[in-house]
Formats: sequence, C-alpha cells, structure tokens
Amino acid sequence: LFSGYVSAETPEEKGLAIAKEDDTRDNGFGDYQAELVMTLKNRQGEESSRHIRNKTLEVEGDGDKSISIFSRPRDVKGTALLNFTHKVGNDDQWLYLPALKRVKRISSANKSGSFMGSEFAYEDMGSQEIDKYTYRYLRDEPCGENWSCYVSERFPRDRKSGYSRQVSWVDKEHYRIVRVDYYDRKKSLLKTLELGDYRLYLERFWRAHTLTMTNHQTEKSTTLEWEKYAFNVGLTDSDFTRQVLKRAR
Repeated sequence: LFSGYVSAETPEEKGLAIAKEDDTRDNGFGDYQAELVMTLKNRQGEESSRHIRNKTLEVEGDGDKSISIFSRPRDVKGTALLNFTHKVGNDDQWLYLPALKRVKRISSANKSGSFMGSEFAYEDMGSQEIDKYTYRYLRDEPCGENWSCYVSERFPRDRKSGYSRQVSWVDKEHYRIVRVDYYDRKKSLLKTLELGDYRLYLERFWRAHTLTMTNHQTEKSTTLEWEKYAFNVGLTDSDFTRQVLKRAR
C-alpha cells in the first residue's frame, strides 16, 4: 500500500493514495460505543455543554452506521441522530425530536446545515468515504510535535455539499488526520477542525479524543471530547433503526 503511494506520479494519484491508506488502516474495527461531551462556545466566549452517547457499526461494502443520542441537559435529552453513510450517493440521516415525538429525515439539500446548533454540519457527522471526493496532494510539511504531514486537498463530488474543498494534514507515520480546513462554496476559509489526544485501541485503531471545530466567519467553536471507547460490543443492524431512534433516552 505504501509502495503504491511512492510510485504514484501525479498530485491527483498521490492524494488518492494517501486517502486510501488512511481508510485501509481503519478497516476492520467491527463496532464500538463511546461517550462524548459537546461544548459550544459563542463569540463572547460563553460555553454550554451537551452529553452524548454514540454507537457505530462497520458495514461490509458500504459506509458505517451510527447513532448519537443526547442524554443531557434536559432540553435536548432524547434527541438522536441516525446516520447511514454510503460509499457513493447521498447518506441517509434521520433526527428524532422528542418534543415533537417524530422522526425527521434530513434531506440532502440540508446537509450543510448546523447539527444541533454546533459548528459541525450534518455532512460532517458520517464516515468520510473515499469515492465521494477527488483528491490532490499539495506538499509535505512539519505538523504537531516532531511530526511530518502530508498536506492534500479534496473536492466533494456532490454539488449540494456546503464545501468547495477541504485541505487536510495527515501524519506520515500513522496516517492520523490532525487538521482539516474547510472552504465554503464561495471558496473562502470557513472552518478548521483540529484533532488531538490520539489513543490506540486493539493495537491498531487510532481515535482522537479531542476534536475542535472553529468557525472563522462566526468566531464560534465546538469541541467534542470523547471517552469510554469500547470496541466489539456486539452491535448489529437492529441497533440502528428508526424505531430505535424513538426509544432513545
């Protein structure tokens, strides 16, 4: 796999090879569950937090399935997002709103909208599948503590994406994404995602425990702090249905 990157000649081939290596190294995790705290910060620096439980299932031949359930505070308790990511085409997403007691389907036209008032869009919430983008390698440069990164850009194939392109920094040793710059449809810098506190699970799978998305245009930010990862807990397709959404607590 690495030799494929070395022999790649064009910037497009190199960018694609890097993305494929990153994807390959994360294949085979099966399933996991975790908890996270979402902290919203406005431009005045005021903060509010939400607690979420997440379950994710790897799907053979397709993108991952995931469900995120808000457990507190009280005004968002029971709200849940069900996400079916697909390798090609639009993802399927449903949001359960307990106050209305109904499941709302998120249309592909609204994927660039804010997820629960955060700086993460609905299209940021699923697994990022390779075939949904075209790629171009840009350069190597230092990043993090004594790290060297590949810097590449990718362009969404979906015309309804809220982004014109994304520039990512991936460390050369473990292929962990440490930063992503998101550009809006007008090609202006919109947001930056920074990932840190990586930890290794099952001696193979790296997970970032801190993700901070900063919106440069609104001066707001959202931080996700992940904890209590547990892999191979026996999740199945039956844990990811619209009926499960309605029972989320």
